[in-house]
Amino acid sequence: MNLGKRMFDLFWTVPGFVVLLLPGLVIGAVVAIDDGWPPLYAQERVGLHGRSFRLLKFRTMRSQSDWGDRHLTIGNDSRITRVGRVLRRTKLDELPQLLNVLRGEMSLVGPRPEVPEFVEKYSVEQRRVLELVPGITDPASLKYVDESSILAMQEDPHAYYVQTIMPDKIRISIDYAARATMISDFRVIMATVFGRDKTGRGA
Repeated sequence: MNLGKRMFDLFWTVPGFVVLLLPGLVIGAVVAIDDGWPPLYAQERVGLHGRSFRLLKFRTMRSQSDWGDRHLTIGNDSRITRVGRVLRRTKLDELPQLLNVLRGEMSLVGPRPEVPEFVEKYSVEQRRVLELVPGITDPASLKYVDESSILAMQEDPHAYYVQTIMPDKIRISIDYAARATMISDFRVIMATVFGRDKTGRGA
């Protein structure tokens, strides 16, 4: 990882982790009260140079959900809990990924890491995205903030994701990384926090 980018991540993540620790514990308790233990969900994702790691989230789906190969959340997914819907809408379910950032597995800004199933479908050109440190957010995430709703309108959501959304997200991420600066990363973080996509529209 680029040293400057790593320092940028730590500069914001360390104090952020301290400030958000108590709210995070409260959110974890609410998740556990609403749908039982555990409050966190860890899923295998593919990171830098194709190395796997466990991405952390507050659990937003029922603890007994049979995920199977259903890695996409489509529309009003029945597996999502009442608390989970609020966490997803506010993006608070992503807060535990600050631990992934502290461990060096992720960056604050970078392409969202995919599950192995989708990475296996990457073309040679698309695999260039694996040369980038994955992140919590980036311009592709902002563009597809309503991804589940978009998928819900498709006849074959899985095929539409693989053939249309995934390639576009990879393209956006690679293009952004080629021109990214600390200032642009800061703008992406602010756009994510305040719920605006890259065009300035409310997300």
